[in-house]
Amino acid sequence: MFKNKSRKMIYRILLLMLADAWIITISGPLAVYIRYNLVFEPRAVEFIENILHYLPLNLAATLVVFMLCRLYRGIWKYASASDLVNILAGCALSALMQTAGMKLMGLEFPRSYPIMYFVILTMGISVFRFMYRILGYFQSRREGMLKAGKKNTMIVGAGEAGYTLLKELQNSRFVEQNVQCIVDDDPGKKGKYLRGVLVAGSRYDICRLASEYDIDEIMIAIPSASHTTRQEILDICSQTSCKLRVLPGLYQLVNGEVSVSRLRNVEIEDLLGRDPVDTKVDSIMDYVAGRTVLVTGGGGSIGSELCRQIARHEPRRLIIFDIYENNVYDIQQELKRSYPALDLTVLIGSVRNTHRINNVFDKYRPEIVYHAAAHKHVPLMEDSPNEAIKNNVLGTYKTAQAADRFHASRFVLISTDKAVNPTNIMGASKRLCEMVIQMMNHRSNTEFVAVRFGNVLGSNGSVIPLFKKQIEEGGPVTVTHPDIIRYFMTIPEAVSLVLQAGAQAKGGEIFVLDMGKPVKILDLALNLIRLSGYRPYEDIDIKFTGLRPGEKLYEELLMSEEGLQSTDNELIHIGKPIEFDEEKFCRQLEELDELSRQDSPCIKEKVMEIVPTYHAEPHDGREV
Repeated sequence: MFKNKSRKMIYRILLLMLADAWIITISGPLAVYIRYNLVFEPRAVEFIENILHYLPLNLAATLVVFMLCRLYRGIWKYASASDLVNILAGCALSALMQTAGMKLMGLEFPRSYPIMYFVILTMGISVFRFMYRILGYFQSRREGMLKAGKKNTMIVGAGEAGYTLLKELQNSRFVEQNVQCIVDDDPGKKGKYLRGVLVAGSRYDICRLASEYDIDEIMIAIPSASHTTRQEILDICSQTSCKLRVLPGLYQLVNGEVSVSRLRNVEIEDLLGRDPVDTKVDSIMDYVAGRTVLVTGGGGSIGSELCRQIARHEPRRLIIFDIYENNVYDIQQELKRSYPALDLTVLIGSVRNTHRINNVFDKYRPEIVYHAAAHKHVPLMEDSPNEAIKNNVLGTYKTAQAADRFHASRFVLISTDKAVNPTNIMGASKRLCEMVIQMMNHRSNTEFVAVRFGNVLGSNGSVIPLFKKQIEEGGPVTVTHPDIIRYFMTIPEAVSLVLQAGAQAKGGEIFVLDMGKPVKILDLALNLIRLSGYRPYEDIDIKFTGLRPGEKLYEELLMSEEGLQSTDNELIHIGKPIEFDEEKFCRQLEELDELSRQDSPCIKEKVMEIVPTYHAEPHDGREV
């Protein structure tokens, strides 16, 4: 097989050389013929005879030059500007060498001959070489018009990224897009053509053009655009029934990664209505370098992202502690591949197990603790409130006591906006966790802090994956209430806030992120349906199921009594903790421990006694 390939390559090179020899042979006489206005005058015939006399040397020298300029090593089906440069260089050297050789041999030629020879030779070689591309282009256009089932596509952006994307869509045999038009806000580009495709208008023409060209899919190729600009374009695109895909970011353009494979489906976080929060994590992450860091719940959505970002900053040892072995196995294997030099310890166990958590602290002596282990699903915890208390409250208390006993320097609790004026046992349990942190900070040399944020997009059990699954199954998409709103943030934003808190901690703070405006869940559902290429209520129905037990229409990030204190980062604030009787709280924790062990049906009433802002329906006598 390899011999056959080698033989084909030799034949191909020989054919190219024969074609080049023919072009070289006719270029000289043709230059003289054009010079004398297409008339064979006696003087012209004399010059042509001199050129033909020198032809054998010219052929040999030029073919060698072409070889040195790599004109027989290119894949001409994909000829590019660099190949044209090589052709220009080869033809220029050929003209110079011929001029010098003929002068040395005393052969006369017109003064304008070298330039005319260079132009004709360059044109001949270029046309022959680029004929592969020209024929391939027309063939691909013809196939694109004839092949059924191709998606009519619009590209947003006629810049470098749009050009590169269009080029790949036109050249690739493995894509099913037929690019019909391009839109760009630059008025100077409107009405012009990019690789044969019309720049038909600006962003404000998208809806009209989508209808006019019967567009199935819109590809957004503006990686350098601001979040605000990108959101405005997405808002316009969501008014069509087209499926949307977007080129992720500027760095992929810089790295040469712009391609069809880099296009991603538009995610709902693209429409959150605010710029991504930059907490400048890299500038403050030196505090984990060379230190032993423990992440409880390290296999979860937040915990695993914490582990990734911590691993990048060279801790002395990273300890992952989690009860779910499948999740923790995945992050373990990922970190081993990405950071082979990382001293990684992965442990299975529960924060509810006092003996186990104390042994972990005693053996490994973590200096920084990120406590992400918790039950977080509101409806599930409403049906199992004792488990919420056991895992969230008592698990936090036991882990915090171990951190104090074995002299950890910092302890960062992952909290939630549901802890503010909670209406469900999960939120109330996280408020109790914050109170544990506040109390422990007063009684320990360890710096205890809490970090409070809203719903995390893409986390396990969050609403977006549920909506996507429901859309894939043909609907309906279920929303609990048409007016329900939530604050949202991405997993990287949440984790960067946690890390920032760990760096700034002085003890006792509750860090709160300015998350912008809350988002209506119904709007998320409508936009996600549209961006998936469907029409709400027609292709995909939306069903309102009613508020679930313990669920409220809106979440708050801060209790009114707490107030706000600014930090160096204008998007991060510190809430002043509410004072309470800590001795009484310790006794109440013991009572909670006893009640939860007994699986008491009165556990919610007890929590209401401890957390005055928690209001829940009295228990109905069911077993819990």
